[in-house]
Amino acid sequence: RSESRRAGPCRRRRLRDTAMTTHDDEAELRRLRWRCRRGMRELDRLLVRWLEQGWRHSPTDERATFLRLLDSEDDRLWKWFLGHETPDDAALDALVQRIRALPH
Repeated sequence: RSESRRAGPCRRRRLRDTAMTTHDDEAELRRLRWRCRRGMRELDRLLVRWLEQGWRHSPTDERATFLRLLDSEDDRLWKWFLGHETPDDAALDALVQRIRALPH
């Protein structure tokens, strides 16, 4: 017999909710991975690296900052990541620095 059949109603509900959350998380990651695709392979790699290494463990405010980062234009992102310019927004700048510091 499956685990969900042996479990009581509350346990079955928790198992179902966990499965839905995992499914929702994976769908969100797929959407974000698609948004990380840019016109430059180098930007793709930087953004996807943070998505894979940092997204799951980041707090909500940092996730919101990453979403704002994804709304930025490629040429601006490239200048930020090269260190030629810095974002005016301190949270964006801090995230850019964390992404730059990620191991390859």
